[in-house]
Amino acid sequence: MSTELKMTAEQVMEARHSVRKYDPNATIPQGDLNEILRLAASAPSSWNLQHWRFLVVTDSAIKQKLLPIAYNQQQVVDAYATIIILGDLEAYKSARPVYDAALEKGYVTEQVRDTLIGQIEAAYKNNPEIARDEAIRNSSYAAMQLMLAAKAKGYDTCPMGGYDRDALIKELNIPSRYIPTLMLSLGKASEQAHPTARFGLDELVITNSF
Repeated sequence: MSTELKMTAEQVMEARHSVRKYDPNATIPQGDLNEILRLAASAPSSWNLQHWRFLVVTDSAIKQKLLPIAYNQQQVVDAYATIIILGDLEAYKSARPVYDAALEKGYVTEQVRDTLIGQIEAAYKNNPEIARDEAIRNSSYAAMQLMLAAKAKGYDTCPMGGYDRDALIKELNIPSRYIPTLMLSLGKASEQAHPTARFGLDELVITNSF
């Protein structure tokens, strides 16, 4: 009889490291993968627009095509999945379905729904800079939460910003509505991550003002 050990949130954060060496034969049950993605999708977002999409690549042939696009980072192929985190540049289009559902469930009044939708549409109108910033910022919340969820379930990840974005968009037919924020490898480590030196709080924290 096996006993599942649960880690605290603090233990998960301290245990998570960027792993670059993966067991290419290790698989992740679909139930575990779905739960990791579900937890990632519970991340916060501006106006609850949920700006993220997860493009999950598990097909070996497609991962091989991604290898040169990711500048030959081997984890793209060896990890069970390579996940491309996408940010929604047209997240304002989600406002009505999000707040119609909230109204139906009694979370908001009709007046609040209409006010919020108006605010969102006004913020995004003719403002591509806000659309891009919000897409990157909010999808990054989900990416971090995905990495923590994976570690809590005994899997490893590595965030990757080094890839040819235009080639990635072309290879995977990513619609213009979405911007790739980063790649994540997800799998079982074959070698543990190497230790890293971290700044202390005396280097990182500014109290009240510079």
